[in-house]
Amino acid sequence: MARYELKIPKLGESVIEATITTWLKNVGDTIAVDDGVLEVATDKVDTEIPSEVGGKLIEILVPVNEVAKIGQTVAIIETDAVIETFTDLAEPQIEETPVIPEPVENTAPVTEPTLPNREENVAEQSAPILNSGERYYSPLVKNIAEKERISQTELDNITGTGLNQRVTKEDVLNYLQDRQSNPDQATTKTQNTESKPGVSSTSAILKDEIIPMDRMGKLIADHMVKSVQTSAHVQSFIEIDVTRIVQWRTKHKESFLKKTGENLTFTPIFMQAVAQTIREYPLVNISVDGDKIIKKKDINLGMAAALPDGNLIVPVIKNADELNLLGMAKAVNRLAENARKNKLSPDDIQGGTYTVTNVGSFGSITGTPIINQPQVAILALGAIRKMPAVMESPEGDYITIRHKMIVAHSYDHRVINGALGGMFILKLKELLENFTEPTY
Repeated sequence: MARYELKIPKLGESVIEATITTWLKNVGDTIAVDDGVLEVATDKVDTEIPSEVGGKLIEILVPVNEVAKIGQTVAIIETDAVIETFTDLAEPQIEETPVIPEPVENTAPVTEPTLPNREENVAEQSAPILNSGERYYSPLVKNIAEKERISQTELDNITGTGLNQRVTKEDVLNYLQDRQSNPDQATTKTQNTESKPGVSSTSAILKDEIIPMDRMGKLIADHMVKSVQTSAHVQSFIEIDVTRIVQWRTKHKESFLKKTGENLTFTPIFMQAVAQTIREYPLVNISVDGDKIIKKKDINLGMAAALPDGNLIVPVIKNADELNLLGMAKAVNRLAENARKNKLSPDDIQGGTYTVTNVGSFGSITGTPIINQPQVAILALGAIRKMPAVMESPEGDYITIRHKMIVAHSYDHRVINGALGGMFILKLKELLENFTEPTY
């Protein structure tokens, strides 16, 4: 029988290592082709590593919570399959700061799990933890729950932040920390308010709420600070009249959906214009490595998208300058849908060379986004608003209502000066205001 080495695959641009969070299989277990063997976490995604062969797991080389390099062997599987040798294993990237989501503020309220009555659940705590409906609990999570006497009901109420909303080790540990501190705090506050007439003990307890940051939130915060420390951020702003685009989309969005099966939003139209502008000004499509400038051959546009847990991520549209409107619409819709369902693959979030974020979707007229390292520029699209505007005509000037949008361009002043940063969005304005009707 052959021995198959299960390795950590490439998991995204500039990702050089991953933390083993859960082994889904134990030594001696039988594994089928494409069975998930382990779960890993990076600073971008949590993902499950499947086996490319069927066989028997005979050795685990990296334990839970240990870090493995990309391409490192983490397990040995004994198999009857013919093992082919591949020479194109993913090499670790040299860039130190990975692509990170643009930090658009999320205003969704955070809901903490309800703490059940401890006395009513003593019997339940001693029962084994079971998978509940569609919720799968890894062996590690079950072990922690049983050791810490977390009941099935408590575990089912914990909000999962892992892949497909799976409860992770960090979720359980955060819950334990909260459970240990809140009961004492609640008791103290209740005792302090019982003797005070007219004071609600419930309102006293709920005045402040401590919400621990999740793993991705901590990583995003860290990378935001590093980006500001790395790049000399400067911004240019411009107002763009998008009336032609609004009118054309209003007229054609239903026929576009009927003919192509794709929803037509403003995003693919703007993305096409951005890609065309980068063709004109390729020096915004670069990265910096020490005292060297790396001019990117491909134009890969990142677009900030929301994840189910409220965090943001930047999926990438590859070779965006080669796509027509239909191709761009398909790419935008697929990536946005996969982000909402937490189904983005590692390949979906790597290779970005320039990022666009739509702050207008939150009602903001503009914003000053932070650059996604190792890129050197990012564009923020503001809300489209009806505005009074002065128009010129042979008969004289007149005031009318137009659809306008403010665009903000953040760029790294180490390598992009104000002239280039300003000319870039001036060209974008020209393309959008002189929009011509595309065929589809």
